[in-house]
Amino acid sequence: MAKGVVAEIRAAGGDALFIRLDVTDAASWNNAIAAAVEAFGGLTTLSNTAGIIHPGGFEEESIEGWNKMVAVNQTAIFLGIKAAIPELVKSGNGSIINISSLIGMFPTAGNASYCATKAAVRIMSKAAALEFVDRGVRVNTIVPGGMNTPITANVPPDVLKQQTSQIPMGKLGDPIDIANGALFLASDEAKYITGVDLPIDGGWSVGV
Repeated sequence: MAKGVVAEIRAAGGDALFIRLDVTDAASWNNAIAAAVEAFGGLTTLSNTAGIIHPGGFEEESIEGWNKMVAVNQTAIFLGIKAAIPELVKSGNGSIINISSLIGMFPTAGNASYCATKAAVRIMSKAAALEFVDRGVRVNTIVPGGMNTPITANVPPDVLKQQTSQIPMGKLGDPIDIANGALFLASDEAKYITGVDLPIDGGWSVGV
């Protein structure tokens, strides 16, 4: 999939580079950042988008499952910021965009580790925003609601209908909606925005 995206970008006249990255490994992050800087001459934006989910409440969740969720959803963001921040500071106009979830704002039963890690993303972003504001780096969080993705294709129709009925706009969002939000936060149009949570949820969070 990633190589296909690179091909699409190049076909449209842009440039892109595919780098295999284990987001839970510090050395892998350092190698990826170095490769990006070598290819493009610097780094202005970091978007932490990797994430996993599996259901499990406090009684059902295993230590192994908890640790895996924390490693991918939370620790990986710390590692990404740590690896990228020197180059983002050098740019003089850096932007970090982290992906949380509405469940990180409005927790649900039966999703202990996912709720915890996605809430942590939001607070970690705010801490980083304060830490790096005087070094020219902005840090913001996108908070997606229900989206049309391969995951939702496996949701039973009656459950999906019930979930969609709770969205004021009456429909799920598309991945491009998240991409557009990230593009805005990375751009100069958002140069006075840092430390915010940006819900992209069809109005769900204001209708709760």
